[in-house]
Amino acid sequence: MLVRYFAAAAASAGTEQEEVAAHAAMTRSELQQVLTTLHPVAPPGEKTLAQVLPQCSWLVNGVRHKDQGAAIVPAATVDVLPPFAGG
Repeated sequence: MLVRYFAAAAASAGTEQEEVAAHAAMTRSELQQVLTTLHPVAPPGEKTLAQVLPQCSWLVNGVRHKDQGAAIVPAATVDVLPPFAGG
């Protein structure tokens, strides 16, 4: 699955996007755990991804994904968007 990070999430991950190997659907909670395992340490001066992700909005294939227990298919594109100025 393609995960695209924006703003503070990109800074914390140290990348703007990455392919995450997924052989089966996973929940948002499971994906969040995978991402924090891939990026346990933040670049100097940044928060860790584990600190940033709970504040983020998630889009799956362009649709807001609020349910942490809903399945995300392996072919999905996931956008991780932290709060921007003004909310």
